Amino acid sequence: MSHHLFLLSPSDTPLYSLTHHSSKPVANVSSPLSSNLPNWSTSAFAGTLTALSGASSSAHQTSSGAVRMGGGQDRHVIQMIANASLDVIEDLMKSQSTMFLKSVDKFNEWTVSAFITPGNMKFVLLHEGKNDDGIKAFFTDVWELYVKTMLNPFHTAHTPIRSTVFDARVRASAKKYL
Repeated sequence: MSHHLFLLSPSDTPLYSLTHHSSKPVANVSSPLSSNLPNWSTSAFAGTLTALSGASSSAHQTSSGAVRMGGGQDRHVIQMIANASLDVIEDLMKSQSTMFLKSVDKFNEWTVSAFITPGNMKFVLLHEGKNDDGIKAFFTDVWELYVKTMLNPFHTAHTPIRSTVFDARVRASAKKYL
């Protein structure tokens, strides 16, 4: 199972992104778009159909022996889903006063959850499973790490976060909660 986190500034500029693959076993997902089409019609577009369906077309062995799905080739689809959900997130920001917005959008098996800070930073998470308590705790940890990064006098607000410490701590939080 994989999770994709995007931190976006109030002007929707990407500041940080993370792809986290959990060590839980993942069931092989067939492409629902290509299941009703004859074989000759899907051969030329198999990669596109697989990526758009949310299924991953390649498996990789990690150093721990776990098999993780995806290889970066469907990264553009993940970014498209996250960008498409921004309009829904902004509409919900106007109507709700909560910071944690769970399940704001859905694309096949991908679910989009969001966390809005008081400074209108958007934390967008694409995930496959339902783990609302873990996702909320993860967002809270990432928010705390983000605030600590912004308090650093050597970091300029609304610029990409390139801190290896920030990245390592976000990855540890993802491993813990997701």
